[in-house]
Amino acid sequence: MSSEPPEPLPPDDPTELDFWGPLSRLRQAMEAEIARLYSERGVRVQPRFTMPLIRLARRGPMTIRQLAESLEVTHSAMSQTVGALRTDGMVTTRPGRDARTREVVLTDRARELVPFLEAEWLATERAAEELDAEIPYPLRQVVRDMEAALARRSFRDRIVRHLDEPGPDAADPPAPPGTSGPGFP
Repeated sequence: MSSEPPEPLPPDDPTELDFWGPLSRLRQAMEAEIARLYSERGVRVQPRFTMPLIRLARRGPMTIRQLAESLEVTHSAMSQTVGALRTDGMVTTRPGRDARTREVVLTDRARELVPFLEAEWLATERAAEELDAEIPYPLRQVVRDMEAALARRSFRDRIVRHLDEPGPDAADPPAPPGTSGPGFP
């Protein structure tokens, strides 16, 4: 007789399984604490805008594409961010080096906030390092270990394996749309 408990049956709704949920909720809670700090200090900017504002302050005007690439986000996401920053009076845009581009430029209001934003960024990094040192298995090590594992076999390949070879309790996966029916094997 085994002393290990049986594996729980999968839920009826597969979205009830959420591997990333706890990490996402942890990050959201930490970001909410930063937003609370901003509010307490009278800083009227969303914490998610801190990185692009600091980047623009440090590197000068950039196109949306350049800013997106420097922060490793999509052009679409950065375009939305710049739109929100423009609405909040943090940036303006001006013609770029050619007629097809526009550069994002900090306003005086944003420049006044940058020293606080940079100080908060550095304090947040120190607090995160402190937190990481308190736990038995540092998050940075988890990330490095996961990157190494993914270098050995990609996440896509892992998903395909589980999709093509489901576990004993799983139903056969449906065929992708347009790949079954008359005319398909």
